Amino acid sequence: MTFYPTDRLALFIDGANLYSAAKNLGFDIDYRKLLDEFKKRSVLVRAYYYTALVENEEYSPIRPLVDWLDYNGFRLVTKPAREYTDSQGRKRFRGDMDVEIAVDMMEMAGHADHMVLFSGDGDFRKLVEAVQRRGARVTVVSTVKSQPPMVSDDLRRQADAFVDLADLADLIGRPSRLPRFLQEKGAQHVERDANAG
Repeated sequence: MTFYPTDRLALFIDGANLYSAAKNLGFDIDYRKLLDEFKKRSVLVRAYYYTALVENEEYSPIRPLVDWLDYNGFRLVTKPAREYTDSQGRKRFRGDMDVEIAVDMMEMAGHADHMVLFSGDGDFRKLVEAVQRRGARVTVVSTVKSQPPMVSDDLRRQADAFVDLADLADLIGRPSRLPRFLQEKGAQHVERDANAG
């Protein structure tokens, strides 16, 4: 990753997308380490974290994380998840944060030299292009080392730089809570993919 010490830096974390990518790679994100790592590289102006929340539930597994982020240097952007029933009759939730991410990135384009987008969603390709036209560099963080890859090829090509999340695991990760034999299986899978590529 190329960061300049005087760059004004902004992070945009698509919470659901980053969670899925890290889970597929077999580790959990340590958000304190993530924030500290980017503070070391440039002048961190803002760190946004986007997620949809299921309302009217007694306990939400994401609530402790959301509360911690809110008190520890992240600008939290949330909205209620919408409930729907899938084709098998199961209750599911949907909470797309693409518009919120797009608006914030466009607004920050005049205040940041470098933006880091933690998402592999191909819908962001046009957004990255628009932010670049406003003079900001964009690094995309996602992964191609999972099966299937979590990043759109169009988004990777549009970004000024691409960083594979697997390469950041030692810097911003903590061991997964998966049973040890599954962690080892996942590590072998990542090694095999790295050797193949």
